[in-house]
Amino acid sequence: MMAERRRHEGTEGPGETRGAALLRRLPEVRGRLTPDAALGPLTWFRVGGPADVLFRPADEDDLARFLAACPADVPVTVIGVASNLLVRDGGVRGVVVRLGGAFAQVAVEGERVRAGAGALDLTVAQTAQAAGLSGLEFLSGIPGTIGGAIRMNGGAYGGETVEVIEDAVGIDRQGRRRTYSRDDLHLTYRHCGVPEDVIFTTATLVGRPGDKAAIQARMDEIAAARAASQPVRARTGGSTFANPPGEKAWALVDKAGCRGLVVGGAQMSEKHANFMLNLGDATAADIEALGEEVRRRVFEMSGIPLRWEIRRIGEPV
Repeated sequence: MMAERRRHEGTEGPGETRGAALLRRLPEVRGRLTPDAALGPLTWFRVGGPADVLFRPADEDDLARFLAACPADVPVTVIGVASNLLVRDGGVRGVVVRLGGAFAQVAVEGERVRAGAGALDLTVAQTAQAAGLSGLEFLSGIPGTIGGAIRMNGGAYGGETVEVIEDAVGIDRQGRRRTYSRDDLHLTYRHCGVPEDVIFTTATLVGRPGDKAAIQARMDEIAAARAASQPVRARTGGSTFANPPGEKAWALVDKAGCRGLVVGGAQMSEKHANFMLNLGDATAADIEALGEEVRRRVFEMSGIPLRWEIRRIGEPV
């Protein structure tokens, strides 16, 4: 079998897809490897091409063994619930890792919440509330996972991940586990200093004792504020651009006349100028072109370069 794999490495047989050819090169797993897997339906934008191979690991050991045995020349990309992600129309080369239920467990131990990287931020906030732990309410306003919150130092409504995280476990491209302390993570505004090839699997967050009713009231306030100011039921990717120092991205977009701007099937939201929408028939190219046009107009008006907060992966058609 190994000889067969080596003989066909990097080649596609007659009528064989790129994903099927890659699959023959990959190690056996206990989870699921799916060649030529559609990614668009997994993203909030509902656009984008396929992954050559989509890997859903059974657990942390399965992921570590896969990474250790995966050929070094095969790119590996990890995604969460894809709420702040744009997959380009040509799809993603190599292996895309998506962490499922085994990585979504949440448990409270005293004032600490231990959460898998695949756990929804909202679930973590709700678990903390049920345990009477305050300080994590802001997570209820971030429509992503804990893994994404670490990687982006996710924050909203007066809170940031760096303020509540104690440590996180990550697995590098060689399959080695490491526990990163808060300082090791080097978290700054919408940025994590840990190399991109590290896949976070769990995190320890710290709350403080609080009144359950008061915590729930704060979460209700956040939910109401989101519904009032953001297009929460639209095909969107959340905040498009990070706030420049001393500025608000939405205000710069608005001032540059880009609120409601349309490119193809994509539009800057009328409700929140820093949100992009798929109006129904957008391509990833439409969405990215809209973002770049907004960046151009804002820079032309203010001299301020906007930095993408939405993560963009893959290749154009």
